[in-house]
Amino acid sequence: MFTALTLVTAAMLLDLAFPLPLPDRDDEGAIVVAADGTPLRAFADRRGIWRYPTTIDQVSPLYLQALLNYEDRWFWRHPGVNPVAMLRAGGQWLRSGRVVSGGSTLTMQVARILDPALRTGTRTPPAKLRQLLRALQLEVHLSKRGILALYLQRAPFGGTVEGVEAASWAYLGKPASRLSHAEAALLTVLPQAPGRLRPDRDPGRARIARDKVLTRMQALQVWSPDAVADARIEPVVARSLHPPLHAPLLAQRLRFEFPRSPRLVSTLDAELQRTLEERVASYFSDLPPRTSAALLVVDNATLEARAYVGSVAFTDTERLGHVDMVKAWRSPGSTLKPFLYGLALDDGLIHSESLLVDAPQSFGGYRPGNFDAAFNGPVSAAQALRLSLNVPAVDLLDRVGPSRFAARLAHAGIRLQWPRGGAPNLAMILGGTGARLEDLVGAYAALNRGGVAGRVRYTAGAARIDRRAMSPGAAWIVREILEANPRPGSVADTFEPGGRPRVAWKTGTSYGFRDAWALGSTRRHTVGVWVGRPDGTPLPGQYGAVTALPLLFEVIDSLPRQRGDSSPRPVPADVASVEVCWPLGLPPDPQAPQLCQRRLQAWTLDGSQPPTMSERDARLWNAGIERFDVDARSGLRLSGECSAAHVRVPRQLARWPVLASPWLPAETRRAARLPPLAADCAADGRDAVEELRIDGLADRATLARAPGSEHPVRLSLRALGSDARIRWLLDGRLIGESAGAASFVHDFGETGPHTLTALADSGAWSRLQFSVLR
Repeated sequence: MFTALTLVTAAMLLDLAFPLPLPDRDDEGAIVVAADGTPLRAFADRRGIWRYPTTIDQVSPLYLQALLNYEDRWFWRHPGVNPVAMLRAGGQWLRSGRVVSGGSTLTMQVARILDPALRTGTRTPPAKLRQLLRALQLEVHLSKRGILALYLQRAPFGGTVEGVEAASWAYLGKPASRLSHAEAALLTVLPQAPGRLRPDRDPGRARIARDKVLTRMQALQVWSPDAVADARIEPVVARSLHPPLHAPLLAQRLRFEFPRSPRLVSTLDAELQRTLEERVASYFSDLPPRTSAALLVVDNATLEARAYVGSVAFTDTERLGHVDMVKAWRSPGSTLKPFLYGLALDDGLIHSESLLVDAPQSFGGYRPGNFDAAFNGPVSAAQALRLSLNVPAVDLLDRVGPSRFAARLAHAGIRLQWPRGGAPNLAMILGGTGARLEDLVGAYAALNRGGVAGRVRYTAGAARIDRRAMSPGAAWIVREILEANPRPGSVADTFEPGGRPRVAWKTGTSYGFRDAWALGSTRRHTVGVWVGRPDGTPLPGQYGAVTALPLLFEVIDSLPRQRGDSSPRPVPADVASVEVCWPLGLPPDPQAPQLCQRRLQAWTLDGSQPPTMSERDARLWNAGIERFDVDARSGLRLSGECSAAHVRVPRQLARWPVLASPWLPAETRRAARLPPLAADCAADGRDAVEELRIDGLADRATLARAPGSEHPVRLSLRALGSDARIRWLLDGRLIGESAGAASFVHDFGETGPHTLTALADSGAWSRLQFSVLR
């Protein structure tokens, strides 16, 4: 009794003095996998070892059968050491003078793996004794399943690969749960001599060793002869040992967010991720140096990311591939406009066909222009959004309020970044702020989620955060507007034979060509693309519609589809199709048909039919209904002070916004003009119209360069008749400004016919035509 107590006490003291070198959980490395378990990126531990966490239940039963029957048939029964096997191995060593077979159990092998002192020299008696004692120690501290799990995770398989799951992916490209008989046998024998038996280096030697396992499994009647025969036929084919590197930036991001998790399951689709990485790399291979790109694909139903490409090439230092552009702050260009129009719809400020004016305007000194420098005059809200016109957007934002719009975006999940000391302002709708691709994608998903945006989720366990961006009806109208925009190279309202999905898409380009954007939402997915230089330098000639949009459609067309994805959605109960008239923006009045000069079919929200918005500054006249009296016989206008001889008849006409006048047909302008005042009536002030005249160029003139000169024709022009600021437009494009009657000097080098327009802030304008000879 005393002797037994002494032995137990000694064992306990030895256990305390020489504790088990169990793995440090902080040095486990990590693996980030796709939703189906496919490895995306592995993070090595401090020794540079690649190891994929696994459990007994995640490994193929075939592998467990081969491992336990070939390596340690009595694993579940012995106390860590198999005396019979040890005696057999010792006898063989004494008779032959060399090691014929090993006597090590799986527990002893785990002891050798864990104890650094046993990794070399395990054939010497002292090392063998240490290994034996460590095995007994393991059996005391851990269960059999715990010991087996350590072997499955840490057995050496050659190079820097440890564990059966890592080896299965590294050599076979599949999880350890799906091993065949031949593959299970191969991975069983590989740890015996991982350097010599590596199948990627010596498949012949690996096959011989594998077949030994197959022979043993048949002899023990664990596997049938037919199964073993089929397994022998299977060739040994292995991939080169390269750790996986897909979605590396997302993996890095998740690793930083969950530093203590050895296995991180993302929401990505492994096959889609690989395909899109290759597509992005190929698509942008010819772009200028230092150019990068980002791509994000999200499932609308769950807001889970299905593909995440943070840069063109993670390892490309010239393109700054280590910078994750999915979460980088960049100027969003025009990509915020759909949310502004949605807010204006919810406010009852516009309907889809509200009359807006795309003409040079000043907003407290801020004078926006369009991307192509041209102006379009009167446009509908739908046209302005589809064409991404800047002046109408700034006009709407000025009425809604920049601070209120920024607050609505923040509520929808689009956090904006401002320069130090900056605040929401009118320039934000044209990109004068900072936003992130992932936030924009989460917000654009609202167009197909009833107006509900949300935070993109990268793991299945991530919190689901939904935020309303706009009402369901406003989201439906905005989506219809954007879906009606034909793809580049196609024609609107044409039949799509391929059944391609309907896409609500929008592009954006930041100032100086620094950022090119394309975002699109279908019934099932929302996709965002960004192209630019991570260092913020310009990328001349690259903009959203040319650089990012083609890739967007390529990606969308390659995504899985279902029947009905290309069909239109039913109209919500709070949305109605109503006929409206320009210039008033109201439904036609049968009693006053002259007020309806152009008919359009509009989508209205909540029964609201807002009229055309009033002009912001005092002009020559205000848009809307002009009421007056005329003489019944002559049709001349009557003021309040006329002779009694007149028979008064009330009349009314619809006025267009004054800044739209240069773009209106002559007939339309005449219809909106007041009749002349009768001679015997006192002035009523309605004829006080500025007359603007262009001086320095005759209408329908022909210009030519001086003989022998290579310089373009230079003219000095003046706009006479107004003291207001004058904007000069050549063929609808803004070319400069002047103050009142000051001179405007310009070189006219482009040959052919041209139209020159001078437009005053007051609304007065003048136009003439001329030609420049070759």
